[in-house]
Amino acid sequence: MIRILGVDPGLRITGYGAIEEDADGTARLVEAGVITPNVSAPLERRLGQLHVEMCAVLAATRPDVMVIEELWSAYKNPTTAILMGHARGVLCLAADAAGVPVKHLAHSLVKRALVGSGSATKERVKRMVTAELRLVKIPQPDDVSDALALALAHANIQRADARFARLGVGLAR
Repeated sequence: MIRILGVDPGLRITGYGAIEEDADGTARLVEAGVITPNVSAPLERRLGQLHVEMCAVLAATRPDVMVIEELWSAYKNPTTAILMGHARGVLCLAADAAGVPVKHLAHSLVKRALVGSGSATKERVKRMVTAELRLVKIPQPDDVSDALALALAHANIQRADARFARLGVGLAR
């Protein structure tokens, strides 16, 4: 059994979702939610709030691994990329302080691992998250469903890697 914490980083809203996957590959939701730092606070205070609250999430969910979305930003928005880098940094720091290894996944790899296509729509990914976790409705807000998608994608990738390793085949991503 493995417990995976997916994290969709943000300075306004950080989504998180913890899942547990048993030996036969069945995943179940453990906990999900959002961290919402005070947007009117100075950057350093928001980062501090994000760190403290992620430490609490890590303590409550006790994951074996944390999966966070890789940094991506259009070239026309370099400031957004820098600010997201700050958020990712404090989230990774919280994981390190808790002794939790961190994996980084690109959003296109998450889509490919969940739906089979790196260009899948956000709606299709949300439906797959809902189906795989046997939920009654799509997790809201989008930050939560994105975090759960990261956790499920990591589980799927780990399962595929293990299958190929048993066959003596390495995966090239």
